Amino acid sequence: MKNANHKLILQSFAKLTLYFVVLTVTSCTKSNSVGGINISASQTKSIIQNGSWKVSYFFDSGDETYKFSGYNFTFNATGAVAAIKSSTTINGTWSSGNDDSQVKFVLDFNGVSPFNDIEDDWHVISQTNSEVKLIDVSGGNGGTDYLTFSKN
Repeated sequence: MKNANHKLILQSFAKLTLYFVVLTVTSCTKSNSVGGINISASQTKSIIQNGSWKVSYFFDSGDETYKFSGYNFTFNATGAVAAIKSSTTINGTWSSGNDDSQVKFVLDFNGVSPFNDIEDDWHVISQTNSEVKLIDVSGGNGGTDYLTFSKN
């Protein structure tokens, strides 16, 4: 009986040790886990480069989605982004990577209005093949901005 209890304790200890090892390894990966969904920079890059996108939501001191109405965004592998509306094209750059253990999505349109409103290093909070949701908490005034790209 003593050996059976000892064996049971050792098995439980081994399972617990394995659990902590798995937990430690998975918590050290370079991805966000939001709502149980893992997000990685490589996934974000792959998703955003596929097709044409629109700003379906932009919140900065209120809903300002209208500023980007009619613009279609394309993101290419070289880090260039183009916002196209009729015969107007606004060029910029984009990147996705890891910073502060979070997946970032960085946009730069060289200060061209209204695109300067979305120039920032955004945190990716969710993504699917048809939608990428971003958030930015401002360091200055503590305001929170939201940006969502939806696939056309």
